[in-house]
Amino acid sequence: MHIRKAGNRSREGARAKVTKTDGEAIRQEKKMKKTDYRLVTDTRGIREYIGDAKIVSFDFETSPDPPYREEERAALDPWRSHIVGCSFSVAAHTGIYVPVAHLQGPNINSGAFFRILKDFLTDPGITKIAHNISFEARMACHLGIIIQAPVYDTICASQMSLKNDTEFRTLGDSGLKKLAKELCGAEEATEFTDVTGGRHFDELDPADEATIRYGAADADYALRLYHLFNDWFDRYLPKHRFLVEKIESPTAVYLGIMHHNGIPIDVAGMMRRKEEAEAEMERLRGKIREIIGPVNIGSSCSTKAFKSCLYDRLQLPVLKVTETNREAADDMTMQMLQEWCEANRPELAPLFTLVQEYRRWGKVLSTFILGYLKYLNPVSGRIHPDLYALSTETGRMNCRNPNCQNMPRKANDPVGVRNFIRAPEGQVILSLDYSQIELRVGAFYCRDAIMMETYRNNGDIHAATTSVLFGITPEEAQDRERPEYKERRAIAKNVNFGTFYGLYAGGLQRTLRFKAGIHKTTDECQEMLDNLRAGYPGLTRWQNETKAAAARRMYTETWLGRRRYLPNIRSEDWGQKSFAERCALNTPIQGTAADILKIGIVRILQGLPERPWLQPILQIHDELTFLVPTEKVREAVEFVKGCMEARPFPEFDLPLVAETSAGKTFGEREEVNNDGYFRTGDPEQHVQRG
Repeated sequence: MHIRKAGNRSREGARAKVTKTDGEAIRQEKKMKKTDYRLVTDTRGIREYIGDAKIVSFDFETSPDPPYREEERAALDPWRSHIVGCSFSVAAHTGIYVPVAHLQGPNINSGAFFRILKDFLTDPGITKIAHNISFEARMACHLGIIIQAPVYDTICASQMSLKNDTEFRTLGDSGLKKLAKELCGAEEATEFTDVTGGRHFDELDPADEATIRYGAADADYALRLYHLFNDWFDRYLPKHRFLVEKIESPTAVYLGIMHHNGIPIDVAGMMRRKEEAEAEMERLRGKIREIIGPVNIGSSCSTKAFKSCLYDRLQLPVLKVTETNREAADDMTMQMLQEWCEANRPELAPLFTLVQEYRRWGKVLSTFILGYLKYLNPVSGRIHPDLYALSTETGRMNCRNPNCQNMPRKANDPVGVRNFIRAPEGQVILSLDYSQIELRVGAFYCRDAIMMETYRNNGDIHAATTSVLFGITPEEAQDRERPEYKERRAIAKNVNFGTFYGLYAGGLQRTLRFKAGIHKTTDECQEMLDNLRAGYPGLTRWQNETKAAAARRMYTETWLGRRRYLPNIRSEDWGQKSFAERCALNTPIQGTAADILKIGIVRILQGLPERPWLQPILQIHDELTFLVPTEKVREAVEFVKGCMEARPFPEFDLPLVAETSAGKTFGEREEVNNDGYFRTGDPEQHVQRG
């Protein structure tokens, strides 16, 4: 497939997009041989077709199990569906379709097929290609098969390639049929509904030409995309090929396994908390009504009637506006109005405490109780959120439906949402969380001697920063008995992250005020930033060099080459330029930290087949969470810590530390030491659980 540049090529790399191009390419496409798709119903036929091929694409077709035939999207759920057929392709324009569980027509012997499938999916000598390999991984996991590298996900490859000068393809740009038509000239690519006509796939006759063509084509398209994207990567962004092959594709398999395993939920406990939340919200509604009268406040005090009451009837000042220049009523505004009322209208100040409390309870009820229950799987009894590895520009992972990464911590959680996640009998929830990984990566980048020495000596960077900011000794900075300890440490944490990411004094002031409840003037914030930069001279030097390099190249990248374009870094608009400069600093640090976590995941994936008792269930920021039998905690800690703390790439020369905790619920975990013992605070009470 021809490659056309979508912008001028620079010394640092071409800005090019993958595209189906001019008439000559189209004419060549028409000259290509016709597709050779065949039905295969025995293992001999599979072996003969695959032969000694080392690059093979595959694709599953699934249908709902009998009890769930009428349920929407049940065919995508391994707990409510089964594999109906599988296709393979080893050469462009060829493929075989293997029927496994069609309701009519010929099928292969399923036992023999799944044995050959396991051998294929775990063969270290074959690169297994799939479009959205996370789905294939979850279906395979349900059969007890852990797909092993080398693997290649063409969705990941699509998202790591450019669709124009400065934008990478999104998940929405990466559908298989869309890419096949757009990039491979496959005008014959048929949508699922056009083939099935509203039926499930197992209701089709596998011997029909349309069934064979549809089944085999998906594997063929994936194989063609594999070669197309790799050719493009090799020409323009070879580091992205490495990321796709060695990091993103194995990570996609791991996310599929996590999706399959799901998150165990204490439904009875959630229902008790639901009643408590509803009662508390009713009480708070009554208290608010006593102050402002019978105003419709809705479920979160964000109604038009509530804002009209604040700004029209009560005549409160407009301290903040929305992007459309309307009166704001978000949490920051409520805090600002409370402070104003404390000074000017003290009789109204309690209103905003009640509003913020009402919102906390409302969010718990709508997002974390009703929201979680909505996604409870009727078969597994667990929640199976959708997990995405490439939905952020820095490479950090996230999840949706529901979002299980935004659970509140104890300080802002009146009911203990994290305790909704409860291990089954005989198991515990084990979490390993990288300690200060972004600051460690930042120290690695800027090469500041003080920062590096602190981490190499297993020191506390926040205490070191506290010492720098307030002119005290490191020992004084770590003294928890000092009355100013908490406030100073909160300031140090926010200054550390703010300084690394190019935060200005005004931004630091807002962060301290609304996230830590600490009031400082902009001059005080500027002084703190200046003190930190003076204390860590390597940091300022790196920041200046990084912003200058980004302005020259108009992109920034992680250590392993994950690129992010910054077209506004030369903008004359100060706001756009300053945001781009912050991205130039943020992406190398946050993105490299994300890459390091994924490298740890790739190592864990390799060891899962020998540890079927180790079940990945959740990923939040820099933390990985598992279900583990109680007696296996020690073995799990040793293995996972080893994977996470090993040097991620040869140049990284600072220690990585994964802090470990375990417990019956996600919210009530105890620290676990390196030997798999729970720390109880009393050495005489240490109990070995592994």
